[in-house]
Amino acid sequence: MTIGPSELLLYAFALLVLFLTPGPVWVAMLARALSGGFSSAAPLALGVVVGDILWPLLAILGVTWIVSEFAAFLTVMRWIAVVMFLFMGVMLLRHADRAIATDSRLTRPGVWAGFVAGLVVIMGNPKAILFYMGLLPGFFDLGALTRPDIVAICLISAIVPLIGNLVLAASVGRVRALISTPKGLKRLNMTAGFLLVIVAFVIPFT
Repeated sequence: MTIGPSELLLYAFALLVLFLTPGPVWVAMLARALSGGFSSAAPLALGVVVGDILWPLLAILGVTWIVSEFAAFLTVMRWIAVVMFLFMGVMLLRHADRAIATDSRLTRPGVWAGFVAGLVVIMGNPKAILFYMGLLPGFFDLGALTRPDIVAICLISAIVPLIGNLVLAASVGRVRALISTPKGLKRLNMTAGFLLVIVAFVIPFT
């Protein structure tokens, strides 16, 4: 492998911070856990895993091809990653008390419906690959990645959100209380926003 432990840890931390930003999947996880318990919410988390593996893989393959044609592309994308994290962090801080939008497709009952809902929310967003194309070059030299490196990146991209979603489903009462009040939601978003800004300032020195 060409990737060092520090690079993987920083990437995992960034994914964790992104997960801590409440969104429609949070609402769906909580709704399913409230209606059917952990066993109802877990299939949605598993459905999301499919996209969490596929999108970074497609982004790596696409960026690797581009790098073979344009040598300076990675440098440009590295700074784009910095701007992305800064933008997301600042927007979270500015709109920390904004309510989370819901999506009824994600809350239909049933194990299969839960799995499909996870697929819908992650695969129905083709902008995800553009997100990863901007994110990954900030952490790794994609032109030098080996197959074990790619496997490690895809596994971390899947495992971090999966663990987060399963913990979220298991802690439904506490998390629901946290994001159901404007004060709690604002505190969580502000924490995530500050952490995203910190990640943005760390990337240029890794």
